[in-house]
Amino acid sequence: EGKGIKPCIPGRKSRGKPVKYDKRKYKRRNRIGIMFGRLEDWRRVATRYDRCPTVFFSAICLAATVMF
Repeated sequence: EGKGIKPCIPGRKSRGKPVKYDKRKYKRRNRIGIMFGRLEDWRRVATRYDRCPTVFFSAICLAATVMF
């Protein structure tokens, strides 16, 4: 919090002082994790066969287009 970062994950129950967090962001956060999990199902993206950043980005775009 001192650096201006707002937490979106709740603290542990055993913590003395509870951490304030945005419940809406916490609920939406799993969508991003699911998206990365689906992208990693594509072997080409997960192992990063393409070393050129442009080709790698196009592979991600292709995978995202097919998935969604």
